[in-house]
Amino acid sequence: MEKCARPTCFVPDTGCDLGHTDISKCPIWPGGSVADDVTDDDLSGEMLMPWSGSAFGLADLGFVSGRGKPIVIGVVGPQNAGKTTLLAAWYLLIGRGLAIPERRLFAGSYTLSGWEAAAGAMRWTPGQPPRFPPHTTSRGGRAPGLLHLTFRDEESGALLDYLFTDAPGEWFQRWAINTDSAEGAGARWVSDHADAFMIVADREALAGEAMGSARGSLQLIARRLGAERGRRPVALVWTKADVEIATEMEEAVRGAVSDAMPDAIEHSVSVVSAPGTDPLLNKGVGLTELLQWAIDVRRPGVSLPPPASASADPLFIYGSRKL
Repeated sequence: MEKCARPTCFVPDTGCDLGHTDISKCPIWPGGSVADDVTDDDLSGEMLMPWSGSAFGLADLGFVSGRGKPIVIGVVGPQNAGKTTLLAAWYLLIGRGLAIPERRLFAGSYTLSGWEAAAGAMRWTPGQPPRFPPHTTSRGGRAPGLLHLTFRDEESGALLDYLFTDAPGEWFQRWAINTDSAEGAGARWVSDHADAFMIVADREALAGEAMGSARGSLQLIARRLGAERGRRPVALVWTKADVEIATEMEEAVRGAVSDAMPDAIEHSVSVVSAPGTDPLLNKGVGLTELLQWAIDVRRPGVSLPPPASASADPLFIYGSRKL
């Protein structure tokens, strides 16, 4: 089947990017006619949205960038550190009304299918216990999957868009060794475009048989992130907070992060609730506090110097000069 010339149009998987319910009438579609392998079902006249609901790629960013540049939260860490589980736990808590950030109201998402793909395994179903999300595969690509949330400010009513990166840990491990490596291109995208970072440290890995390798990977990633992040905020997130690790190991990781990023703050999270908690009200440990930190991220503003003008008339303030 032929492809549309518009890079942001993916007919027939999604609706026409220009809004045509009958793509044979779209002037951009090749030849102005319908390809043979587009079935009648594809032309039913039903309005399909021009996005699939899956995690965003770069071509999809226009949907959220139209009303303002979204805040990008880069979730960084080695493989199997719990990055996707953290995002999935947030989604489930928001859906149950158990994670409501202060002064923010949930106002929608363009990537609900993507969130469900991450969180589906963690839902309880009869006869099948909850599981952790599948490993995010180290697929080819130059950008991570982006999961979208919109919140409304209770005071101003303004809509605030956020994108959370969901990338394989292998990308960050290769990027930490060589920032220009082809395999680390997706991690480099996160480094270049994120407004804040969460570096994820897996306590279970740091207490297991491969603790030395886990510590080394985290230290390399912390040094690389410290060299690349500039003044953007960083949080060191200890996942699986219910797992005990040696004090020396914890201090080694904390020291590597603080040496590279002295202003990094710490959060400890776990999907396991505190003892005595009602299972129906299980919010885990530290998850809502970390979400609040992410939602509070803002870009630094720019202060412009006052214009030098002797006139108080706005029409003549800029561009005026003394004679």
